[in-house]
Amino acid sequence: MDFTHTFTHIEKNNFRTHLNKGYNNLEKFVLLLFISDFSWYNAYKRERKMKEKTRCPWAGDIDIYIDYHDNEWGRPVHDDRLLFEMLILEGAQAGLSWITILKKREAYKKAFDNFDAYKIAKYDDAKTAELLANEGIVRNRLKINAAIVNAKLFLELAKKHGSFDKFIWSYVNYKPMTGNWKRMADLPATSEVSDKISSDLKEMGFKFVGSTIIYSFMQAVGMVNDHLADCFVYEELQKEQ
Repeated sequence: MDFTHTFTHIEKNNFRTHLNKGYNNLEKFVLLLFISDFSWYNAYKRERKMKEKTRCPWAGDIDIYIDYHDNEWGRPVHDDRLLFEMLILEGAQAGLSWITILKKREAYKKAFDNFDAYKIAKYDDAKTAELLANEGIVRNRLKINAAIVNAKLFLELAKKHGSFDKFIWSYVNYKPMTGNWKRMADLPATSEVSDKISSDLKEMGFKFVGSTIIYSFMQAVGMVNDHLADCFVYEELQKEQ
């Protein structure tokens, strides 16, 4: 019996079906032994997935990171709701790791009305107290208050410019900037553009919009393509421009 071939075609939720395919008792025992703990199998799948494509090293072998790297980070965003979401999440990350925020992202969406700026702009003291008691998010009063303040200012900018998208992308002339980095150590933490955006937003009253946070925001929403040059996403984005 070719167990390697069998394991790569068995999913955790239907292994019982495979046990009824005529295997003898020894084969069934071995299958149960391995299938009972799928940690080895998930590790095998992650390793195989990593070998299939060249990624930026920071994606690592954590599924949520790989998915974010492959499908979101660096891909141009022009939807105002998602732009606002990323602005708030990047601010929430201050002093924390991005993986912490990614793991709390669904809780944030639920707690902050799917990042509806119109609703968040109307949050009162009672809602703030509710958020401070929510263990699913970063319970920092300054960051929560910043989200409310930023929502109001975000809407003002969207009204003035037609959309926040038009406002923010004007800083890069509506076209993604492209790095050509060979190593993670080469990636900058800020840029002249992030300095300018940060300064302008602060002057308007935005909170948690330092240049480092803004540069991370720019990377996330594709205003700058900072995937390493040998990353498959970098190549995809270059072809799309």
